[in-house]
Amino acid sequence: MDMPALCDEPQPMRNRLWSAMPIAVRKRLSPYLERVPLLPGKELYEAGQKLRYVYFPIHGQVSLVYVISAGREAQVASVGSEGMVGLAALMDGEQTSIRTRVQTAGSAYRLLGSVLKEELLQNSELQLLLLRYFHILLMQVTQIALCNRYHSIEQRLSRCLLLSSEDSPEQGLILTQELIARILGVRREGVTLAAGKLQQLGVISYQRGQIQILNRAKLKQLTCECYHELKNKAAQPYT
Repeated sequence: MDMPALCDEPQPMRNRLWSAMPIAVRKRLSPYLERVPLLPGKELYEAGQKLRYVYFPIHGQVSLVYVISAGREAQVASVGSEGMVGLAALMDGEQTSIRTRVQTAGSAYRLLGSVLKEELLQNSELQLLLLRYFHILLMQVTQIALCNRYHSIEQRLSRCLLLSSEDSPEQGLILTQELIARILGVRREGVTLAAGKLQQLGVISYQRGQIQILNRAKLKQLTCECYHELKNKAAQPYT
């Protein structure tokens, strides 16, 4: 198998899941890592598509989106520098019903799923680590489902902006109303009204898909408790 050029070790170490792997495992896998950009709105893979790679973000956020029917979808989780995208690449069949879309710009290291899968079959410590991560991800899915059911669009938009900005290397966020609507699983008109209210309150500036958070403390007051729950879940140790 042809291997990509060796990556710079300190860069992948910005991903907490990667840095939690046993040193020997990281040394064996590092030669296969390849750094790739995360561009807003880019699909890493579509629902039903066979997965070749797993991704370890070091900046930015990736949305895991479940497609209900044509034109209808909603975010079920998001992954940043705490985790990995592409767990289905480690399963039999290597397909997923989840669409994976870049939410906020950044970069990631990708690795052939077959390479990680081979290592996984031989290393019980790595198996326990990824099971722990899967459990944390499942808790996030549950939290977002509850948030979508019980909280207002303004609260959910505030939560989305706060979490997205924490893992973004840029001062502003590039998020179109269409992309936000897909993330939250609501109509674009609802996003327009919610963003307009936040802008009137002086907590954000929103123009041509560029969002600046002007008052982070106030935005935290306007969001729901799910923001703190999701932030705490993402920060949980893998030990």
